[in-house]
Amino acid sequence: MNRVFQPAACAAIVKSLLASFLIVGSALAADAAHAPPAAAKADPAKGGSLYDTGDNARGLPACASCHGAGGNSTINTNPKLAGQIDNYLHKQLVDFTTPARNQPVMTTYAKMLSEDEKKNIAAYLATQQPKQGAARNKDTLELGRKIYRGGIADRGVAACASCHGATGSGIPAQYPRVAGQHQDYTVAQLQAFKAGGRSNSPQMAALAKRLSDDEMKAVADYIAGLK
Repeated sequence: MNRVFQPAACAAIVKSLLASFLIVGSALAADAAHAPPAAAKADPAKGGSLYDTGDNARGLPACASCHGAGGNSTINTNPKLAGQIDNYLHKQLVDFTTPARNQPVMTTYAKMLSEDEKKNIAAYLATQQPKQGAARNKDTLELGRKIYRGGIADRGVAACASCHGATGSGIPAQYPRVAGQHQDYTVAQLQAFKAGGRSNSPQMAALAKRLSDDEMKAVADYIAGLK
């Protein structure tokens, strides 16, 4: 049986559909209005400016005064930062503001930086060319090489290369670059992990507890010569 076309019924259906579309559209617009703003992209140029000059108005010194031009520190106790993975650097700046990595100097300055400034500085340093370091103790070079490349199986010490890479270049967003790092700085961090003074990496804390001081020095010296 043929149905009789009813204009009034069709108009009602169309009106109902339009109302539904308006409701959905309004809901989507409301969600968009309340959505958090998109994160700003890191700006290496701004990061470089802050790194080089600091901010006198806030009492923030130039990072370069301790970490060297372009992140190539010449002070053995201050880490080289040139070429470091940006996500790792950003995480460390955040960690310095927490008990997990409380260090008098860096904690003070990290708390002065905004989130965007932390990201900008990290982005800048990631673009810088690191200068080559060098191993200094030929007597421990082989021990350091064995630990870095093969670990110490009977003590559950994993090979450093398994996380930091064969050349010490690190794994982006997971593990930092260590190649060419100052021996003194590397040893100090391993000791801090071992003693509990630095607790922002449970994995490193566990491994450091299984290393002797001499083993730490040997692997740190080997790392300094990686490229």
